Amino acid sequence: MIEPRQLSESVSMRVLRVGDAAALATAYVRNRAYLSPWEPMRPEEYFTEKWQAADIANRLVAHQAGEAYPLGLFDGDRLVGRFNLAGIVRGPFQSAGLGYWVDSDYAGRGLASAAVHAIVEMARGELGLHRIEASTLLHNGASQRVLLKAGFQQIGTAPRYLHIAGKWQDHNLYQVILHD
Repeated sequence: MIEPRQLSESVSMRVLRVGDAAALATAYVRNRAYLSPWEPMRPEEYFTEKWQAADIANRLVAHQAGEAYPLGLFDGDRLVGRFNLAGIVRGPFQSAGLGYWVDSDYAGRGLASAAVHAIVEMARGELGLHRIEASTLLHNGASQRVLLKAGFQQIGTAPRYLHIAGKWQDHNLYQVILHD
């Protein structure tokens, strides 16, 4: 069981619940323009409570199987960020992928750094993972700084890696090794 973590005086991080769907949909609508350069193009229904509830429910199935940790940042009842530790593979790999975003009104406050640091510690201790991987667009300096502060190292560049903002884009690849 992953316990909620306080990241700042007013912001905490916890596993998402289906009941968070309205807050998540509201956050996506509020941040739609802000996130558009960094995310895939989304259908209109993505921005609805119904779509977000179904997505959270699917991610919670993976969470119950120990394959994912869908996390939200909350300032009271307001969802102000989303972090996903997903694609957890056990056995000899013991690895997961990390993706995240923080609300435009909360960017630059150190919340992403605090959340990624907490996730790295959770993955090392409570989850017993060996490695976390992440990727950023080549021009996403803010996200790169977050990863580097948390101990990630750049391990390469992947050409045309993800379809972001309507086109295939190159990404820097990062990893952090949690156990020697």
